[in-house]
Amino acid sequence: MDTVEKSRKYRSTHRAVAQVIATLLMVAIAVVGGTIIFAFSQGFYNQAQISGTPTIELVKILGYDARDVQFLNAHDGTAMVLDGSDPVDPHKNIGERVTVFVKNDSVNQVFFTEIRLGGTEYTYVTGTLTAHDAGVGEVPTDGEYSVLTAFATILEDNTAVLEPGQAATVLIQLNDNYPIGRDIQFKLTTTNGAIFVSTVVMASGISAPGGEGDGKVQICHSGSTILVPQVAMQAHLDHGDSQGLC
Repeated sequence: MDTVEKSRKYRSTHRAVAQVIATLLMVAIAVVGGTIIFAFSQGFYNQAQISGTPTIELVKILGYDARDVQFLNAHDGTAMVLDGSDPVDPHKNIGERVTVFVKNDSVNQVFFTEIRLGGTEYTYVTGTLTAHDAGVGEVPTDGEYSVLTAFATILEDNTAVLEPGQAATVLIQLNDNYPIGRDIQFKLTTTNGAIFVSTVVMASGISAPGGEGDGKVQICHSGSTILVPQVAMQAHLDHGDSQGLC
């Protein structure tokens, strides 16, 4: 009996020891596995931080010229030799033009992937600038836009791009008809997904840097400073706009 009892106790003791050892082994395996995963993830994120370069894009929309005049202004305040619109017809119609002044305030190049005006997407083109009676190969035409680095110098890159610190004029040839005073949204999207928006009021315009505004008055309209004819100022004031800069 003593032998049997001793054998039973021996087996019981060894089973308990085996359970403790198994538990310790499982804990050790978990610790080692966790350490390996932690070390791997640290190395991965450190490598990502080293190889990844943060990109912060900043495009300023300096103003625009959507006046119902023959010659629109460029971003440097000079009057362009390109037709803007037909001043006889008191609207901005298909085939007439709008200029928007932009500047790249980023430290890197900024590439445009999409330009929208009033919800309509416009196609980037480069080539030979022309008046409205465009011939083959002359740009822009209806539904297109070009980028001008000077009042008569078109950007010739295959993709619309601005260098750091560079200002330019986005020349848009309208693909829709708009009445005078119509507010529409200008939207610029970069290849990195950054979006910049502003408001364009048809048949008005913000004076370009250095421009005099052609005798028009400054009005703060929906948070944007615009230029309107003197005779139109009271109508703007009556619906809540204020005279002067925003």
